[in-house]
Amino acid sequence: MKLILLITGGALGTFLRYTVVEFGSRFNSGSFPLGTLLVNLIGSFLIGFSWGLLGKEDIKPETKAFLFVGLFGGFTTFSSFALENFHLIRGGDFRTAITYLTISNIGGILLVFAGYFFSQSLLNYFRK
Repeated sequence: MKLILLITGGALGTFLRYTVVEFGSRFNSGSFPLGTLLVNLIGSFLIGFSWGLLGKEDIKPETKAFLFVGLFGGFTTFSSFALENFHLIRGGDFRTAITYLTISNIGGILLVFAGYFFSQSLLNYFRK
């Protein structure tokens, strides 16, 4: 059962990634990989939010397989991120590469925290 949940989550995450990347490309005319950046930042927020909702409890292995490994693993795109930076650097577009690296890493970490604290605030609000 866990393997089926993992595969289902991965397929769903991959579909969502494709959708967001395509959406982001509509607003991007330059070399900046906006779609992948959006996926990684949204994924960072959502994984922090989900961990905040579920992390204090004993998370079932099936939930971890579907949500954290499958869905978020299929949704976020570190390998695409690395390849896009490779192309930017190889093409001499160092400013865009540094901007992309900085926003992705710092923004991603900050959004994990934001998602976590937002979920904690919601939990506290609904416990009252």
